[in-house]
Amino acid sequence: MIDDTGRVLVIHGPNMNLLGRREPETYGTTSLEAVDRQLSQLGRELGVEVKAFQSNSEGGIIDRIQAAGPEGFSAIVINPAGYSNSSIAIRDAISACTLPVIEVHVSNIFRREAFRQKMVTAGACRGMICGLGVDSYYLALRAAVAMLSQET
Repeated sequence: MIDDTGRVLVIHGPNMNLLGRREPETYGTTSLEAVDRQLSQLGRELGVEVKAFQSNSEGGIIDRIQAAGPEGFSAIVINPAGYSNSSIAIRDAISACTLPVIEVHVSNIFRREAFRQKMVTAGACRGMICGLGVDSYYLALRAAVAMLSQET
């Protein structure tokens, strides 16, 4: 467990604002707002502050990754969503980031279309959790806190 000064940034990529409404058979029925509330609660239990950010814009996501360290965040949990298969720019931002980054996907991307299985961003992250529904986010937050605890 780290002290209460730890901060974790959670970045939700494109279309995640539609979570709970978009393709519920694939992504479930839990809203993004509910996920963010649960992440904040879990963060308090784990002794970290959690701040969430969602953008449908590649540039917005890159800006948040680049600002995370200077803004005092200790780790990033990111769901690049559709950009995970195509954004070299987001991968480069993750690679340049000195914070531990964990990639998350709600669905099991390896059971989906072949084009989704080619992950561009995941290789720049410390780890990836996918296929466990919104629990993937909660497990990623736990993993980030564990990583931070090991580094202190």
